Amino acid sequence: MSDYTAVITGGNKGIGADLAQAMRGRGWHVVSLARHRSGAEGIEEVTADLTDPRAVAHAAAEIAARHKVTHLVHNAGIILPNLIEDARVEEMQTLTQLHLGAALQLLQAFLPAMKERGFGRVLFNGSRAALGAKTRTSYSASKAGMIGMARTWALELAPHGITVNVVAPGPVLTDNFWGIVPKGSDAESDLATRLPVGRLGTVGDITRAFMFFAEPEAGFVTGQTLYVCGGASIGGVPI
Repeated sequence: MSDYTAVITGGNKGIGADLAQAMRGRGWHVVSLARHRSGAEGIEEVTADLTDPRAVAHAAAEIAARHKVTHLVHNAGIILPNLIEDARVEEMQTLTQLHLGAALQLLQAFLPAMKERGFGRVLFNGSRAALGAKTRTSYSASKAGMIGMARTWALELAPHGITVNVVAPGPVLTDNFWGIVPKGSDAESDLATRLPVGRLGTVGDITRAFMFFAEPEAGFVTGQTLYVCGGASIGGVPI
């Protein structure tokens, strides 16, 4: 059993839940911070609405009081798709808090322990949509913001042995994806054929990328964005 403690936002389902089990399998203590509990065996669960700064502050303080967190994975996210005419400022504010503000609050709470130890891993679940995607005004803006924030944090924290990186998935078979593209639909099959690799992603694909960055041996990689998207970031594939 190692003495690493990982906090995963949205660790109750999808990519977050798969990653939680992978980290648990390494002997790390895992805390899922999400709106709902999953009941997953061996995972400590804390509930909070990450779109509410006060709720995030309370949860962050609670976790920091109990654990010296070594890994922060900001995985939680929602899409809120809309064409420009229907996009609302309120949606952008919600996603800015969820995707960026919550991450800042959590890192501020966990950073003293990381600096004291001289080690930390901070990871973001970004998106290929950071490069642009129709109906993603608020989502792509906040996900692109993750990349800039991660690069800034990487520069500030590198002297302390803390790395900061982004995993940017393409279309992955999760509830978020199926909320946009119906499960088992022709649209889903068509999208798979338009990706260079000819298939959609799985949660395992993304977990493996996260685990690379999370390893203690990955200390020479920081400020990077890894697109795990089946080639969508380099091909002319509209998504």
